[in-house]
Amino acid sequence: MEGQEGTQQPHLVLAHKLFLLTHPDVQDIEKVNLREEVLASVKADDMVPLYEALTGNSLLDLDRSVLDSMRGKNEEELKKLDEKIADAEENLGESEVREAHLAKSLFFIRIGDKDRALEQLKVTESKTVAVGLKMDLVFHTLQLGFFYMDFDLISKSIEKAKNLFEEGGDWERKNRLKVYEGLYCMSTRNFKKAANLFLDSISTFTTYELFPYDTFIFYTVLTSIISLDRVSLKQKVVDAPEILTVIGKVPYLSDFLNSLYDCRYKSFFSAFAGLTEQIKLDRYLHPHFRYYMREIRTVVYSQFLESYKSVTIKAMANAFGVSVEFIDLELSRFIAAGKLHCKIDKVAGVLETNRPDSKNALYQATIKQGDFLLNRIQKLSRVIDL
Repeated sequence: MEGQEGTQQPHLVLAHKLFLLTHPDVQDIEKVNLREEVLASVKADDMVPLYEALTGNSLLDLDRSVLDSMRGKNEEELKKLDEKIADAEENLGESEVREAHLAKSLFFIRIGDKDRALEQLKVTESKTVAVGLKMDLVFHTLQLGFFYMDFDLISKSIEKAKNLFEEGGDWERKNRLKVYEGLYCMSTRNFKKAANLFLDSISTFTTYELFPYDTFIFYTVLTSIISLDRVSLKQKVVDAPEILTVIGKVPYLSDFLNSLYDCRYKSFFSAFAGLTEQIKLDRYLHPHFRYYMREIRTVVYSQFLESYKSVTIKAMANAFGVSVEFIDLELSRFIAAGKLHCKIDKVAGVLETNRPDSKNALYQATIKQGDFLLNRIQKLSRVIDL
């Protein structure tokens, strides 16, 4: 499961194909091609456990001769690896023993045997002294976790990596871990933390085994738009040279970002419609598709209303290039959910903003807490008098 610079880890490419194979929005003709590609990948790496799981779910057709052939190859290779470990333990040094155990770990990862891979990685770790090499084992575990979307394994591995860094560790591995943690946060709907971690890693990105750089920029822009205020978005994203050099490679992404910042709302909605398919077909973002759709609309509606004390519904509908009925229904939902601070005067056809005054809110909170404290003191004084 070694990831080379500039190349996405093959197992994660396979994981994305498996995701598309089960996605209802992918056309059947595309699934035929995907099925062939998945089968070719499974055969190339002799992935017996995965093949058995896929045939059990009817995603692939069971071919007994193919299964027996892969099993035979696995048994033969495993025998050679065990002989290599035995030889290293008898005749060679500690580093050779570790390398032999690592080779066995990578073999189990390659064939998709998750449980045995995790066991063997623990054995390899027990033979490892250097913090950097231990970190590399954690990265293998994290890649395994992302392949199976095992968030418990990913969370524990990230904590383990952070503890290892307290003992030492180089900056390159620390920066790589930020991207892994950012991907975990994004996959578990913590978009704000994901955005901060991604932005910290823009100039030092080397985590090509997870995804290409343009995909990384795609994730960075999407998470930043719903997490950063307008000033920070301009400084860290809109004007960031690393983002400017790549953003044009991702369809609709440049228009999506710049039209929001420039308040070109018709263009924003058009670009957003183009991006929805990419978000929906991304294995990390797909579970949060509806949530993201709501959040981004909250951001753009709030930005528009920020400039007005009151505005007609028709004017807002024209700004967004939608019907009055659509914007009325949209806003009523967001107002009811407490996402937007405004009210609709349906008779006059006007929106009136009622943004909360932060100073006034702080004053009211202080009064409330003061009353609560006085009541507690009075009750306490009665007890003392008794």
